[in-house]
Amino acid sequence: MFGRSSVLAKGSLLRYFSSSSSSGVLKIGDVLRQTRTFSNDDVGQYSKLSHDVNPLHFDSESARAAGFEDRLVHGLLVASLFPWIISSHFPGAIYVSQSLHFRSPVYVGDEIVGVVKAISIKQSKKRYIAKLSTKCLKNGELLVLDGQAMAILPTLALEHDSRRS
Repeated sequence: MFGRSSVLAKGSLLRYFSSSSSSGVLKIGDVLRQTRTFSNDDVGQYSKLSHDVNPLHFDSESARAAGFEDRLVHGLLVASLFPWIISSHFPGAIYVSQSLHFRSPVYVGDEIVGVVKAISIKQSKKRYIAKLSTKCLKNGELLVLDGQAMAILPTLALEHDSRRS
């Protein structure tokens, strides 16, 4: 197993790669992970950028009236872990597609683990087309989001993007 970790100024991040070998080259079955806890500030900044001002994200009473425990983190903000994981290991990757299935709510302060697993890799000229299973887990256990992604990778060699740490 090959491990990497880094820390961000805002929120928490734990990043690592697991493989049956430590070659540093992506193979089918390899898993990339990052952990993040979303804050009130994250929700506010995302709302400003996306213009999503749904009261479920800002008003506890509205969220409870809709059947939730408290204010929700935007689902697409949670899903942003996937391109972050891919781009931090493969700078220059092109994110082609993403399917998403929202399974359980994410609340401010929840620890979320984003998991990306290589399920197929095909070479196309000097690039690689990777099909990836994507999941987010609350507290490392409860599935909150899953789907699949496709990305065009410039290489299969795993890199550490120092701008991300």
